Amino acid sequence: MSFTVIIPARFASTRLPAKPLAMIGGKSMIVRVVEQALKSDAERVIVATDDMRIKQHVEQCGYHAIMTAVDHESGTDRLQEVTRLLALDKTDVVVNVQGDEPLIPPSVINQVARNLMGHPQASAATLSEPIVHSDDAFNPNAVKVVSDTHDMALYFSRAPIPWQRGVFDNPKAIESDNLGFRHIGIYAYKVDVLNQFVTWPAAPIEQLESLEQLRILYNGHKIHVAPAIERVPSGVDTPQDLQRVQAYFNV
Repeated sequence: MSFTVIIPARFASTRLPAKPLAMIGGKSMIVRVVEQALKSDAERVIVATDDMRIKQHVEQCGYHAIMTAVDHESGTDRLQEVTRLLALDKTDVVVNVQGDEPLIPPSVINQVARNLMGHPQASAATLSEPIVHSDDAFNPNAVKVVSDTHDMALYFSRAPIPWQRGVFDNPKAIESDNLGFRHIGIYAYKVDVLNQFVTWPAAPIEQLESLEQLRILYNGHKIHVAPAIERVPSGVDTPQDLQRVQAYFNV
């Protein structure tokens, strides 16, 4: 199984500036993500950044980083630029691991790559997990996904989907019912779909939901979805998240 892991890492962050360089148990967050990815079966692991400070830091730690343009409209555009700079073949597989997930299990990196390779009808693959709390079902930051009988995504939404008629209107019944699946933001892509993605205009549903993956569905491509084989801890979005992860490594 041959694939490349690309880790986007931007210096600017509204809620947590300089997030990739935040220290966690004696190492920066971006280095911790790289080290987790290196435990997978990836042929190579590359940090894609728009800031020289991040590139220099990653390289000083002995890892590989590539500078990308600062004006990308989406993370997927940044990913495609790296595949172009590396001259990857259109049939190659790349896994996009978020740069703010220092606890990402290597097993799920392998899983999403393997799932894409095992389903030639899909252009991309991602993972999910069951929603067990009603708060998550109604949280717009927890993206929901519905799949078909072949494990191909039908739709992603920030709204509760599927909407359970007669249940979501009855708070006492919500916890005991199936609340659907939350999307886990790790992707495997065939380079070919990335090359096409950057030529497509933003889809109307993508703009409404603010979800890039909907552009792929809108243009008739399939995304394979499977439950993650291992729990994926939440990433670091806020100072509180950073404190939580720092406490984990400092135990």
